[in-house]
Amino acid sequence: MVLLTFREDIRKEAPGTLAYFRQQGVALKIISGDDPRTVAVLARAVGLGPGGAYDARKLPADPLLLEETVEKHHVFGSVTPSQKRDMVQALKRRGHTVAMTGDGVNDVLALKEADLGIAMDTASPATKAVARLVLLDGRFDRLPAVVAEGRRAISNIERVSMVFLSKTVYITVISLTFALLLWPFPYLPRQMSVLDGLTIGLPAFFLALQPSAQRYEPGFLKRSLAFSVPAGVCGALCVLAVSLYARSAAPGSAEATQSAAVITLALVASWILVTASRPLTWMKTLILAGMYAGLALLFTVPPAKEFFRLDWPPPDLLAVSVTVAVGGSLIIEAIRYFQRRLAGRSAD
Repeated sequence: MVLLTFREDIRKEAPGTLAYFRQQGVALKIISGDDPRTVAVLARAVGLGPGGAYDARKLPADPLLLEETVEKHHVFGSVTPSQKRDMVQALKRRGHTVAMTGDGVNDVLALKEADLGIAMDTASPATKAVARLVLLDGRFDRLPAVVAEGRRAISNIERVSMVFLSKTVYITVISLTFALLLWPFPYLPRQMSVLDGLTIGLPAFFLALQPSAQRYEPGFLKRSLAFSVPAGVCGALCVLAVSLYARSAAPGSAEATQSAAVITLALVASWILVTASRPLTWMKTLILAGMYAGLALLFTVPPAKEFFRLDWPPPDLLAVSVTVAVGGSLIIEAIRYFQRRLAGRSAD
């Protein structure tokens, strides 16, 4: 007499990975072609709670009723390949972004419809062909790292874009304003190059590689422009105010006026970078400290001063430059605060 028993082998990393996604606010659903009783037992084993599985043979044909059923229940059994596809479509119509994992041919239709189809290394060739992501080592616990990488990329792109867009705005406004006033441009090309490198290029390169756990929120372009446009206009007005003072109240050499304009824009642009970099970490703080050190070297190292034609302006013009830059930085701080409040996010 022989007794044979059969049981499903659950991946040991599955409960922890599913718990992570629940903590992140992701709605988890198990859609299987197995018997609903079997699926219910497996669902309880991975921590999806008590209760039975919905028998997909009872799924309504009406699209609206199907949407309500799929939204309400989380575990489904006896699901056919076409039903899997219909359920993914129903979730998308409800406004959800759907990611789906699968490894069988019966998952192909649903994987094609999902926003993100994920296949295991043991999946059939057809399943891998339609999936957008294939876990080559078959480890389900790789998915949290995938989410973290996506969040890092999206969050840092938004931060860096605010810095670059701000620069585009203030350079455009400065160029147009000085052209209309028939004033010479307040910077030499080499001065603008080093300012861009120290306040935008080099810091943005390193900041774009920093980790971030911030969840994606729609409205990327709106948020970026809501900060970049007023911040850029503020920076341009600060430069205009210092140039106006240098030409009227404290007329001096063109080199002194350019140096004052460089100091003003350097302080304002660096604060735009600081504001966009929050929340600060020790690595971000180190990057920003390097930026300020580089700006200080421009006015203290003789070869740099000579090459970039920079020198400390007269005391009164220097005081005006720093005061205007500090005032502009405070305005930029207020812009960032209200921009985040209007976007429904807590202030830094």
